[in-house]
Amino acid sequence: MPTSRKRGAAAWMSASLAGILLCSVSTAAMAAPPSDAKLQAMQQQLDAMRAQLDALQAGSQPNAQLNAMQQQLDAFAAQLAEMKTQAETSSAAIATLQLPPAANSVTTTLPNGRPTFATADGRFTANIRAILMMDAGKYFQDNNLPTTVTNRDLNDGINFRRARIGFDGRLFSDFDYSFVYEFGGSGVEEAGRLYEASVTYTALRPFRLKVGAFEPNIGLAAATSTSQMPLLERPSPAEAARNVAAGDSRAAIQLSANDAIGSETGIAVRWLASGAFTGNTLGGTQQFDEQTAWIGRVALAPYSGVDWQAHFGGNIQHVYQPNDAVGPTGAGVRYPIQIRERPELRETGDRLIDTGAIDSASATVYGAEAAFQLRNVLLEGEVFRYEIERRNSTLPNPHFRGWYVQGSWVLTGETRIYNPIEARFDAPRQNYSFNPAAGTWGMFELAARYSTLDLNYREGLDRAATPVGGVRGGEQKILSLGANWYLNPSMRLMLDYQHVDIDRLTAAGAQAGQEYDAIAARAQVTF
Repeated sequence: MPTSRKRGAAAWMSASLAGILLCSVSTAAMAAPPSDAKLQAMQQQLDAMRAQLDALQAGSQPNAQLNAMQQQLDAFAAQLAEMKTQAETSSAAIATLQLPPAANSVTTTLPNGRPTFATADGRFTANIRAILMMDAGKYFQDNNLPTTVTNRDLNDGINFRRARIGFDGRLFSDFDYSFVYEFGGSGVEEAGRLYEASVTYTALRPFRLKVGAFEPNIGLAAATSTSQMPLLERPSPAEAARNVAAGDSRAAIQLSANDAIGSETGIAVRWLASGAFTGNTLGGTQQFDEQTAWIGRVALAPYSGVDWQAHFGGNIQHVYQPNDAVGPTGAGVRYPIQIRERPELRETGDRLIDTGAIDSASATVYGAEAAFQLRNVLLEGEVFRYEIERRNSTLPNPHFRGWYVQGSWVLTGETRIYNPIEARFDAPRQNYSFNPAAGTWGMFELAARYSTLDLNYREGLDRAATPVGGVRGGEQKILSLGANWYLNPSMRLMLDYQHVDIDRLTAAGAQAGQEYDAIAARAQVTF
């Protein structure tokens, strides 16, 4: 090719390249990305110039002008590729905005500090939950011990009453799940144990089917969440009752249903019916046949708007196969049922009343419950009867009793919330959180309770031996006063005072009870 023609072609290519570069610069400066047609035209021009440059380079010796043009073409090719990427990204973003949120997209929220994850369609959720309760207590009992009692020293101190971490949520819209681990304890923290592992099928409304290890629904106080009780612990008669065949971490299958009758404008009635087959508790060391039982609860709750709420109910537990403690060839009480309970503080693990192990064919607990709420004042109570049928014995079958009444008054005007799914009263929903800068101080509540648990049966007289067939489990009476400060929906401070009176005879008829006062405080964080 003549040199003049090569120079002319090179000059033409330089001018064309300059035009394309100017076009690309102006396009990049525009607010909107270039169209597909414009990008395609620029690509065609670039391909044609590359072909011509390859022909020029093939027909002549390398020179500075051709090398410079090659570098310019490479730079423009990179710029054009970047422009294509930007255009594709912009188009994809616009298409995404035009479509509804994907069903499997996940949103993250922190209601009251609880990490919560949920898909856009609500079919799947996951919540991280935690309960932390640190208690400190003092027992004033040194000068009130009978002379016959030695080596009893109720433990003053500090411990984590509950330290639970876990998660719950929903699977495929119709299944609720809960998995919780517990590290707290009574008087001393535990190494850690599985507290709950359950799945609930909810599609058969108003029915709910729950399977796993959990606390079956049995009784008004037993149903109330530990993080929402007005006093530090449940009343001892209710605690003793629920631990016969229900209680924490119980293997069970439960069917429950709840609904309402009537309208919101007049008097309406909420109702609950629940039944369960229960087995042993998690973490036991049972080597032979485990306990099996059935339990049931019904409740009716008339109400009228937010002015008042009533509650009436009954519950029953029947153990038809007690635990086999020693097996067919072992020694000792083979099928023991034992009713006992700590005072209504857990700084110490001591149980001051106890029936001892009774060899049993079966056991039944009956309970009746009632409550009435008028705006920010709530009064509630339960009564229990505990019956044990002896095994292979002509001795009379013992029975025991217990009851309590308690009340709470929210000084700041909020009301405790009735939970119809569990037939219980949850903590008040406070109007303002603690915020001194805004002049708000949270919510305040006062509470009081009197409880009695009598585990004596034909106990006989003082200074006399236990009559044949009698049980000297003791009688426990407790007066409790409490004050609660709710800083926000996740944090609460509690202070309780107790006066405890224990009356219990030894087998020889000596007094083994005592009378004492106690004070305890709790710092609680839940989410």
